[in-house]
Amino acid sequence: MMIEVRNAVKRRGTRLLWDGLSFDVGAGEFVTVLGPSGSGKSTLLDCIGHLDRFDAGTLRVGGVAAGRSFRQARSVRRRSLGYLFQDFGLVPELTAAENVTIAVPRRARSGRTTAGALEAVGLAGVSSRRAYELSGGEQQRVALARLLVKRPAVILADEPTSALDAANEGLVLDTLRDLAGDGAAVLVATHSAGVQAVSDRSVVLSGAID
Repeated sequence: MMIEVRNAVKRRGTRLLWDGLSFDVGAGEFVTVLGPSGSGKSTLLDCIGHLDRFDAGTLRVGGVAAGRSFRQARSVRRRSLGYLFQDFGLVPELTAAENVTIAVPRRARSGRTTAGALEAVGLAGVSSRRAYELSGGEQQRVALARLLVKRPAVILADEPTSALDAANEGLVLDTLRDLAGDGAAVLVATHSAGVQAVSDRSVVLSGAID
């Protein structure tokens, strides 16, 4: 399994988000995380992405349990993880091409070239434009191109289609499905029925526990 969560517990202040949460995501699976606002969908992705920590329970990504080791967590992020979040995660002053290449480690899995990835998402003509000059849909496509270059083993996407029109939403979903088809484990937090409809299965968070 590429993602293994066992008996996870997470609190936000005095609120218990989830207690005893366990699930797996295997290579080639496209899994959605569902639940009402406040149920901790984004927090769950942050914990799996080693940007936050469970209060209790265990996590393995790509067979590695980083525990509380900052160095091991950083290694997992660089080697195995790719992100697709609502704020796109781009550096505003860098060009589209620079934003694609800057996040790719030297030992990334073999993927497309930067130019090829931008062409694949319909952005061949904007490689030299700075991120702040691009529309929201174009910025999300730059983030997709970054995934195509890196080819991460695990992809975490937080509401990746929430601010997109139908055409860009379709492109995002097709790309994520293609990446899963190539062997990536894809985990998507979403409210979208359209995203859920193309997923293999769902992890459902019931909401914060008082």
